Amino acid sequence: MGKGKCGLGFRVAAGPSPSGSWYRASLGWKARHSQPERFKTLSINGLCPFRMVVPSLKLQDLIEEIRGAKTQAQEREVIQKECAHIRASFRDGDPLHRHRQLAKLLYVHMLGYPAHFGQMECLKLIASPRFTDKRVGYLGAMLLLDERQDAHLLITNSIKNDLSQGIHAVQGLALCTLSTVGSADMCRDLATEVEKLLLQPGPYVRKKAVLTAVHMIRKVPELSNIFLPPCAQLLHERHHGVLLGTITLITELCERSPAALKHFRKVVPQLVQILWTLVTSGYSAEHSISGVSDPFLQVQILRLLRILGRNHEESSETMNDLLAQVATNTDTSRNAGNAVLFETVLTIMDIRSVAGLRVLAVNILGRFLLNSDRNIRYVALMSLLHVVQSDHSAVQRHRPTVVECLREPDASLSRRALQLSLALVNSSNVRAMTQELQSFLESCPPDLRADCASGILLAAERFAPTKRWHIDTILRVLTTAGTHVRDDAVANLTQLIGGAQELHAYSVRRLYSALAEDISQQPLVQVAAWCIGEYGDLLLEGSCEETEPLQVEEEEVLALLEKVLQSHMSLPATRGYALTALMKLSTRLRGDNNRIRQVVSVYGSCLDVELQQRAIEYNALFQKYDYMRAAILEKMPLVERGGTQDEEAKENKEAQHSEAALVPTEPQASKLLDLLDLLDGTSGAAQPPPSSEGSLVHLLDLPYVSPAPASIPNLKVFEREGLQLNLSFVRPPGTPALLLITVTAINTSGADVTHFVCQAAVPKSFQLQLQAPSGDTVPAQGGLPVTQLLRILNPNKAPLRLKLRLTYNHFGQSVQEIFEVNNLPVDTWQ
Repeated sequence: MGKGKCGLGFRVAAGPSPSGSWYRASLGWKARHSQPERFKTLSINGLCPFRMVVPSLKLQDLIEEIRGAKTQAQEREVIQKECAHIRASFRDGDPLHRHRQLAKLLYVHMLGYPAHFGQMECLKLIASPRFTDKRVGYLGAMLLLDERQDAHLLITNSIKNDLSQGIHAVQGLALCTLSTVGSADMCRDLATEVEKLLLQPGPYVRKKAVLTAVHMIRKVPELSNIFLPPCAQLLHERHHGVLLGTITLITELCERSPAALKHFRKVVPQLVQILWTLVTSGYSAEHSISGVSDPFLQVQILRLLRILGRNHEESSETMNDLLAQVATNTDTSRNAGNAVLFETVLTIMDIRSVAGLRVLAVNILGRFLLNSDRNIRYVALMSLLHVVQSDHSAVQRHRPTVVECLREPDASLSRRALQLSLALVNSSNVRAMTQELQSFLESCPPDLRADCASGILLAAERFAPTKRWHIDTILRVLTTAGTHVRDDAVANLTQLIGGAQELHAYSVRRLYSALAEDISQQPLVQVAAWCIGEYGDLLLEGSCEETEPLQVEEEEVLALLEKVLQSHMSLPATRGYALTALMKLSTRLRGDNNRIRQVVSVYGSCLDVELQQRAIEYNALFQKYDYMRAAILEKMPLVERGGTQDEEAKENKEAQHSEAALVPTEPQASKLLDLLDLLDGTSGAAQPPPSSEGSLVHLLDLPYVSPAPASIPNLKVFEREGLQLNLSFVRPPGTPALLLITVTAINTSGADVTHFVCQAAVPKSFQLQLQAPSGDTVPAQGGLPVTQLLRILNPNKAPLRLKLRLTYNHFGQSVQEIFEVNNLPVDTWQ
């Protein structure tokens, strides 16, 4: 067909096209040569279909159009249209402009829109010989591919080919992509190529190869042996970027391989020399920051020295002089110097440094507390909190500064200062520190009151000089922040008062006065009601030399307890305390008990079931068992506080009894006959048991003791920042397939471990039952530990493996630890 005109006068050229016989019309405008053309099929007067050229947007134009969208709907419309054009271009297979279309798609991906259809185009561009294509292709691979998609494995050969080229720019692109999306399989396949590049003459490629090696070690730790020899040579590198990457690589190797740690301890003198050169060198415009010579490299070397000197006397001795030099000569007027100095302090405290150097490190942290920068004060408090257990006396010198930090307006600073202040309390300063903490408790934010109150109560329990001071301290805490104290505060105070007989009159008067002033603090009201019920007779006597004269009438006491019962602020437990106190006062007061009877009878129809039950029982005492009322309502005897071991033994004993009940037992008579056979030493028929009293006494005096099961040693399975987790084991003799594991959590740090949850899992062939823990808060400074019983049934006697998950809050941070215990004693399952 020749040339001609359509009905509208357009000049058309006839000719075949890849999609069929079409007419291409020239509409008189100039197409954009930098982008592929868009085509739109038109039919003019039904005579001839043709494609109209629609220009494609450049990346800059696309960005402007998206930014110019006034609504999100307009933005989505623009992006959907452009993504449709990009898909059409990919289908047409235009190799010259593929990288430009992919660049636009990557921008769309950065805005959060789906761009997965461009993954295969990335692979095509990476395989292209042109650098402009490779650059965009590798960038797209880093953004659109990850280990969860199998497509990323297809670029392994392309990366391998590019690494073997001599073009540094292409090698750098391949190394960056490998260090970003390289999976474990890719790292194993390409480790040898990266090793060859570590010793390339150009620092550009060496630096990227070192960082890629770091990624490989993190992914596949068993590749450590491949990178050990090049690291020793790279330590002689003068280029700071390559040297920084080398130090990072050695740090990763030492953290993941004991063999590498032992190997690199030989280069400690060389590392010391490198750091010494940095410290003593003059100003360098290329590497100095705020007058500090390359602080990034100094910090990384100090971290590596900390790892190499940990638990190693010789390496620690080698670096002692250098650390002292850095600690005394580093400029602290700028943030870069503070960063180096802080890392120096951490290194000193972690290695086996001399005592004088550790004191110097603590003094540096003390100076940090006086810094105007809140971030520096925060890291100083955190660091002192970690070292207070090992260097308590050195930290004590900075106690006034730490106490001053309690008044910080920043909540994070005051929280860390509170934790450190509680850790500094000891028997010599308990009075002064408690007074400071109580002053802080009165004005502290509500979210810190619970921690402050609990800390004061624990410190008073451990270091109280006298019982009266202890009682006064707890009363003040209950008066100030009673609703924020721990659940066991009421029981501890009642036990303390009950054990101090000489302070009964003093305590009941103090509590009565506090209750008369305020009935909103529920723990205080509960303790006061208990104390009034127990020692109400001493309150009415009025003979107490340690307090001011206080004249109290019976009606006033009863009216106060009725007020507690009727208050809308009183909890059901508090009403129970008050009702019991009224009942006990019926035996301690000399007046008529009609008022008490009326109050008790009213609560016999209370909606609270427990309170109703108490009132009904007390009514029964008045009506049916009045002659027993005085004996039943006597003063409570002192209950000794049981230890954790006693509770564990009791739980184990109960478990043994419950399991033994499931085992079929022989009749009692047959057991006795068998025992008599053994005594007589004769074989044959059993003789009847002797009936004389002397024979019975002789039988009871037998020195026979049943053999006790062999004890299984305890096992420590976890320790972090003062929190320890120990396992103790018991196998009941009656059921050898049962194993009882008691998990004991102990906290020796200066802050409570709260919201503590321990979960366990065993293989499918085992049966696991988790008992409820004794609590969810592990008190600081070696307080009462938290215990939990695990019952594991192992019918097949298979080797026991245990997986534990711990979740808790410590030092204001949420922590989750998952670990497996594979080193359980053989006696636990054989």
